[in-house]
Amino acid sequence: MHRGKLRQRFREAIDGKRIICLDIPDRYRFMDPTLIDLLEARMARHLP
Repeated sequence: MHRGKLRQRFREAIDGKRIICLDIPDRYRFMDPTLIDLLEARMARHLP
């Protein structure tokens, strides 16, 4: 779903680039501690 929307809006900008979907629902408020924990856990394997 998100990948498709990104490709529709930014096709040229993301052409040939890898898109990582973290599968986190849009139900958290800005800076929600639970959201931050999820982001840190799911991003860990993608960052050096």
